[in-house]
Amino acid sequence: MSESHSEKDLQREITELQGKSATAARLFDIRRIIGGLFVVYGVIVTIAGLTASDADIDKAAGVNINLWTGLGMLALGLFFLAWLKLRPVAPPPPDVVAGDEPRE
Repeated sequence: MSESHSEKDLQREITELQGKSATAARLFDIRRIIGGLFVVYGVIVTIAGLTASDADIDKAAGVNINLWTGLGMLALGLFFLAWLKLRPVAPPPPDVVAGDEPRE
């Protein structure tokens, strides 16, 4: 009876660890990091473009480069975040251990 009890405890711990691993994989998905950074920097650069003086615009041959770059960064960041939302990371099947390959 002691063996089945310890097997149940082991199985429960494995399930908990798999859940934590899947949560960590979603949390540290590179798309979230890249998207978040591009959105933050895009907002900053867009604000710099909206507050640009005529002298700053004249330096860039009449183009408000900060505004256009900021909007591009915002679009790219939002693309990455939308991609993350629409195609989330699928957790590995519970029967498969990393590095194991099925034997034929």
